[in-house]
Amino acid sequence: MLLGKLRSRGPNDSSAYRDVVAAALTWHIILASMTLRSRQLWMVIAALLLFYFLALNSLIGDSPTMDEQNHVARGLAYLRSGDPRLSVEHPPLVNVISAVPLLAMPEIVLPFDHPSWERQPPDVFWYVFAEEFLWQANRHLDVQKILFLSRLPVVYLTIFLALLVWRFARELWGGLAPIAAFLFVLFDPNILAHGRYVTTDVGGTLFVLLATYFLWRLWRREAWVWSAWLLAVLGLGLAFAAKMSALAFVPIWMTLALLPLYGRPLQPIWRDALRRLAQLLSAGVASVVVVWAVYGFEWGNFLFIQTPLAALNEFSGPMPTFWSGLERILLLSEGGRPAFLMGQFSSEGFPLYFPVAFAVKTPLLTLVFFLLAAVLLLVIRRTRQTAVFLLLPVLLYFAFSMASALNIGYRHLLPLLPFVYLMIGGLVGSQAAVWFWRRIDKRPYLASAPPVMFLVLVAALLSIDLRLHPHYLSTFNSLAGGPENGHRFLVDSNIDWGQDLLRLQEWMAKNGVEQIKLGWFGTADPDYYGLAYEPLPGFPRQPFQGQWSSPPFDPGAPDPGLYAISASSLWELPLAEKNVYPWFRARRPDARVGYSILIYEVP
Repeated sequence: MLLGKLRSRGPNDSSAYRDVVAAALTWHIILASMTLRSRQLWMVIAALLLFYFLALNSLIGDSPTMDEQNHVARGLAYLRSGDPRLSVEHPPLVNVISAVPLLAMPEIVLPFDHPSWERQPPDVFWYVFAEEFLWQANRHLDVQKILFLSRLPVVYLTIFLALLVWRFARELWGGLAPIAAFLFVLFDPNILAHGRYVTTDVGGTLFVLLATYFLWRLWRREAWVWSAWLLAVLGLGLAFAAKMSALAFVPIWMTLALLPLYGRPLQPIWRDALRRLAQLLSAGVASVVVVWAVYGFEWGNFLFIQTPLAALNEFSGPMPTFWSGLERILLLSEGGRPAFLMGQFSSEGFPLYFPVAFAVKTPLLTLVFFLLAAVLLLVIRRTRQTAVFLLLPVLLYFAFSMASALNIGYRHLLPLLPFVYLMIGGLVGSQAAVWFWRRIDKRPYLASAPPVMFLVLVAALLSIDLRLHPHYLSTFNSLAGGPENGHRFLVDSNIDWGQDLLRLQEWMAKNGVEQIKLGWFGTADPDYYGLAYEPLPGFPRQPFQGQWSSPPFDPGAPDPGLYAISASSLWELPLAEKNVYPWFRARRPDARVGYSILIYEVP
């Protein structure tokens, strides 16, 4: 019915958006009422209403971010053609979920006649296809409507992530922990930032946690229960079909399987450990069928690019696109991409990149409560096993991230956050926490410490969200000096992903600026939005990309005028030599559009 309503409306009719949002919200409230206890239901409904306002009110003002056109194109192309060839580097599951609402727009054209559909040029054909899809073949349509519809399912996935955390916390801790962990995840500014974009980051986080939850339930059984094993197969398959980085959790799950963290064993510890390991490995092998099904049971010649694997390309096999994508991700993890950290650049990655990113972009109270939870829940004997089960994925995945040369954003740490908030939920909401505080001191006010901590952290997260709204991507804590100073620590998807082009247009209209000198970082096309600008060096679009070798101004003494420079362009990402914007980097901007575009008035 909703698809019919959307088809019957014009491309700029906002009432179609309201119908979709209202129906979706209704279904989520019904879902919540079926799964949550009545005393927590009204808190959950209020939280969902607030989350919907924050998420939707912010995403409609964000221009297409750097990677979104790729995800939209591959998801819709797979839905329409049944061919997952564009799903290199990123499995298709989350992209397909995102693209489902676009079936309401049959007028969208997919450029299957373009050479990029035939994998030409071979290395970046999916980027070329996405550019042709969004900015050429469908230039006559409402790009913001296309983005709105495809972003909406990611908002739903974020809610399902919070609901899964609620369920997991209820089984782990009980007490107030479920509602606490639910609210912590829902309103974490980093999850809220990426829970509105057409990427695989939040979807991958959801399905990794789902796989971990099913494995935990399987391992708690005293015997091999086949129904629980099949759920583990499904969870692992969905995780691997959602994001390639889920494979990094395989050694983490193996470590968890070998440790005695599931109550007192009825047989020798080593025998229980071997049973759990066998369950994991067999479920992992069986999950390949789930992944293959997500790829539409694709069969064809392999597509490797490195020797000696390229010798296999004369043979056919299942889901060649998946194996090709896995190869490319491994090459990227080893070779990396240009990375920026506190004024320094590297193509090989920084060992401290993710520790710094986690320290400056995670809310300070989250950091404090997580450290407190890690200590106290390990000290309390009755919570030690659960604490180790939650803490190990954080530590091991963090170590894996530090070893990677691919340093392009905090978003790669999102899979850690549900485990962080499950730990904190155990500290502030579990019966064990209440018992601990009462044991160390009998005074009544200490017995109320856990709910007080719960309220303090929720209030802190909400204050961050409301203060940042709608600029969640640019969240930085006070260690970095707040979002105004964030671009001096990190760039790219940490603060500047091309999300503020529409707001630049509004800023120009509000301030009576007819034309501006623009150093743009993003894949969104300023010409599509009718922006009057003079191109400066930027990335990756032309004519911005072609300006680096001969900038249209003197870098030492820029011409008078108004300059709008994206934060990533300001640091001249991804060039090795930084000799174009030093004059601007040495000065405070005169104004900001969001926190990603810096405005300089040169007299």
